[in-house]
Amino acid sequence: MRSYTRILVTGGAGFIGSHLVDKLINLGYKVRVLDNLDKQIHPTGKLPEYFNSQAEFIRGDVTNRKDWLTALTDIDCLFHFASAVGVGQSMYQIEKYVKVNCLGTALLLDILANTKTKLRKMIVAASMSSYGEGSYHCRQCGLVRPDLRPQSQLDKKDWQVHCPKCQSVVNPVPTKEQDSQSSNSIYAITKKNQEEMVLTVGKAYNLPAVALRFFNVYGERQSLSNPYNGVAAIFLSRIKNNKPPVINEDGLQTRDFVHIKDVVDAALMAMEKTTGDFQSFNVGTGKPVTIRKVAEMLIKLLKSKVTPLVSYRVRKLDVRHCYADLTKIKKLLGWTPSIRQEKGFTDLIEWGRRQKAVDSVDYALRQLEKRGLR
Repeated sequence: MRSYTRILVTGGAGFIGSHLVDKLINLGYKVRVLDNLDKQIHPTGKLPEYFNSQAEFIRGDVTNRKDWLTALTDIDCLFHFASAVGVGQSMYQIEKYVKVNCLGTALLLDILANTKTKLRKMIVAASMSSYGEGSYHCRQCGLVRPDLRPQSQLDKKDWQVHCPKCQSVVNPVPTKEQDSQSSNSIYAITKKNQEEMVLTVGKAYNLPAVALRFFNVYGERQSLSNPYNGVAAIFLSRIKNNKPPVINEDGLQTRDFVHIKDVVDAALMAMEKTTGDFQSFNVGTGKPVTIRKVAEMLIKLLKSKVTPLVSYRVRKLDVRHCYADLTKIKKLLGWTPSIRQEKGFTDLIEWGRRQKAVDSVDYALRQLEKRGLR
């Protein structure tokens, strides 16, 4: 017998949320969506064509108490996925990010603490960005958690990460949930704050809560016109416009790219299983891939003649390596990713073929440069 019947997904018209909505409806759940249709994600200000017509839609904002009260009516499980997203952008739209991510979550939790609802579980979208740099192993000092590389080092084109104790070059290892979180942007701080608030209030009121620390999620429905989107979508947009994907540093920095279908499966397991209650989980692949390889893979799959432009430039706040340790989520939720990268990027490209790819990366770079963030 299913534990929950009526599900609320905030941000349910967006990239991750809409895929989750589809899966929930396919499984027979009644789904409600709360979304403000932010024009950065939805340029027309209207529901996207892919939005599931079987879902109940409320156009509202998580920073509005009345919208929360309306959306929570008769809901027994919540996926709080609405968020202001973007590391660089968060450093000059500080009030917006704190308001949406922190205040929006605080309003939810204040309602749960002071109002009788039917909610029996909540899952919040957390982020790998809260870790800052990933974890590393030093031959002399063992496991270390370095801070961001100093600007003086990057100015010398020294891209490596050095041990904070002995200054030796260190090797990346999977980052575990218990490793320290050294958030280095307003976005990362707000996501860490969201996670901690949800788990703390959940424990205090015995309301099962789970935080999912998403790594680099990619796949169809990822906006190709949002200049602050994931690097895979940004590269795809440029290649479709016959422009070279621009790569920072030497292109050998790595990320953990996880496909949207795997992310949705992890979210469902977090909802259905009690073994993950009051826990945080990494949601990635545990397999790092270089940014240069991502660009080359997309170019190959698109059969394009462009070549990656390795700029050797530095983008402030960038980490060198960070990829997920999946031991905990495999053990407690039984989840493992199943989509291979080439298959996943092929799906993204097929989606991209049907979309108008507006290359707005240059705009984003100008905004960062204007504020000394690049």
